[in-house]
Amino acid sequence: MVGCKEVIDSLSDYLDGVAPAELRLEIETHLRGCQDCSAVYDSMRKVLIITGDERVFEIPAGFSERLHKFLEKTLSGS
Repeated sequence: MVGCKEVIDSLSDYLDGVAPAELRLEIETHLRGCQDCSAVYDSMRKVLIITGDERVFEIPAGFSERLHKFLEKTLSGS
């Protein structure tokens, strides 16, 4: 039986479909009983879906500048 660390470490291979069959079954069993790992799995899966989408996302004008200002302010502790 795999634990949370092993599941998290193996999720990329699991999602790519390259994890060995036995490990896949252990991960699936673990995910059914562990809310924390299930949340990580769902998040990773959603990121893959979003980044794999071929549509172009247009960033609003000025977003980059606002983001940089926010990061500078937050990281400097001001």
